[in-house]
Amino acid sequence: MISPHAIIDPSAHIADNVEIGPWTYIGPEVEIGEGTIVGPHVIIKGPTKIGRENNFFQFSSIGEDAQDKKYKDEKTFLEIGDRNVFREFVTINRGVMQAGGITKIGDDNLFMAYVHIAHDCVIGNNTVFANHSTLAGHVNVGDYAILSGVAGVNQFCQIGPHSFIGAGTKVTKDVLPYVLVDGREAEACGLNLVGLKRRGFSSDIINQLRRAYKIIYRSDLTVAQAIEQLTAMVDDCPEVKLMIDALQNSTRGIVR
Repeated sequence: MISPHAIIDPSAHIADNVEIGPWTYIGPEVEIGEGTIVGPHVIIKGPTKIGRENNFFQFSSIGEDAQDKKYKDEKTFLEIGDRNVFREFVTINRGVMQAGGITKIGDDNLFMAYVHIAHDCVIGNNTVFANHSTLAGHVNVGDYAILSGVAGVNQFCQIGPHSFIGAGTKVTKDVLPYVLVDGREAEACGLNLVGLKRRGFSSDIINQLRRAYKIIYRSDLTVAQAIEQLTAMVDDCPEVKLMIDALQNSTRGIVR
């Protein structure tokens, strides 16, 4: 059902079974997929493409212009996958042309109240962003990562799959896959054991990842030396490959 009090631009493409609440604004070049619920007082601006069965709660602002001085009203984009939940006052910006011009969000993510996703961020699947957690521009977040309340991530950081960021933590370097970081200034505190067990990782795999963690953080090895030892583990534990890739691709260094 679409409320008669909603304002919808004629160029927007809305699937037949989308619900839109009163006093919501849907702008031009917005596409909303089947089964999506858009609550009251929501603003969605385009170009934005939204998949199926998403849920936008009241006062969220989706697809707004990038908060970046480089942005000069270019045509940039936001893409959102399926079955995401955006709670109250979530804000998500489109990209800037200098970085490719697109912000991307995958499937099955939960964004709690007051979360901000800045321009050109790329978010995977099954992530959780607790209240007031914030990404600066150009941040990549891997699958199943969790950001606790009021966590903040600096621009261009990489947040690895299955990682966990503690409440109120400031992240200025990359967070490796599977790793838990915490503290006012982020510090590595071990593996995200609770998350790994919830995801069904076996005891054997977790023990192998513990070994990999010790190689990276407790062996006084250079990055190149650590990668060499980790590479020798891949046949027995393919999951270690994510850590190797993150180390090889890091441009900001890793949280230690």
